[in-house]
Amino acid sequence: MVSDLSQMRSLAGEEELADFETDVLAGLVLARSSAGLADGTIRKEVGQLEQIRSWFGRPLWEMGASDADDYFGRILRTSPSGTRLARSQALTVYFAFLELRYQAELHRMTGRVVTCPLDEMNRPRGRKDAKLRIPPNEYQVAAMFTGWAAEMATCRKFAPTARDYAAARLMAEVGLRVNELRHLDLADIKWDLGRFGKLHVRLGKGARGSGPRERMVPLINDAGRTLRWYVEDVWGHFGGDHTRPGVPLFPSERKTRDGSCARLGADALRTGLAEAAAMYLPDWPDKLTPHVLRHFCASQLYLHGMDLVAIQETLGHAWIATTMRYVNSQKLHQTGEKPQVAC
Repeated sequence: MVSDLSQMRSLAGEEELADFETDVLAGLVLARSSAGLADGTIRKEVGQLEQIRSWFGRPLWEMGASDADDYFGRILRTSPSGTRLARSQALTVYFAFLELRYQAELHRMTGRVVTCPLDEMNRPRGRKDAKLRIPPNEYQVAAMFTGWAAEMATCRKFAPTARDYAAARLMAEVGLRVNELRHLDLADIKWDLGRFGKLHVRLGKGARGSGPRERMVPLINDAGRTLRWYVEDVWGHFGGDHTRPGVPLFPSERKTRDGSCARLGADALRTGLAEAAAMYLPDWPDKLTPHVLRHFCASQLYLHGMDLVAIQETLGHAWIATTMRYVNSQKLHQTGEKPQVAC
């Protein structure tokens, strides 16, 4: 005679399940952080899950295919495709996490077998088109950096101003993402590699949440000269120990508990660039962000003769089509053509 052991033990109560749901979400955040995703990306992913949870009214592991049909087919029927895709991606990641980490425990507590409610029949399809970003031209960017450099002679705090200036120059010269930039260590500069030296980008953005992708970025386009000036004349003002392993290339003025330099935050880099643009690029109508400088870098490299594959490798794009759209935005800006595709 065979007995079902699940019938012999009581299932978890509401309070225990509520605590378990909180622990699962906290575990997901930690796992995604471990994979190298930026804090902003993780917050957006959790926000998508909270939106679905608010509508569903119960723990998400109770969602079935019919619930997903109702949500994506009725509630989000008229929503932008980007919203539908972001919600479905977040839900898929959540259930994959449950299956990998909590399948047995969840079955013990609820008697349920974890199954993602999205399948090939109801999964939202399409692609998310980002907003067209047309960067400033070469003369506008040069004027901004000229004014910014002159400011360093009279500013109240030389080191933070010079640091933000050097970081923005690297964004414009080799197209680093802001999160890649802030995670660089002093030891990531490899002066002896290649003709110009290279930067070891350890936490490059992965495609579709796949985690960090490393790459080596050549110090072309005056990036090597920018870094040599910064390391020799600016970095020492922060009081960091260059012999210490893992010392950040772009430190904050704050110190950690052991007295070492803390790593600069992404918001500080964005703020420094925005303030400089407001002061020295007044005729630019849009907001100048690190990602706009990344578009500027791709366009300038292409206009100066670098082929698309080399630009793709420098910027760390997973797909050559992405690089082509970056370049296309600058061509539209020069010719005045009406955009045909979003990029």
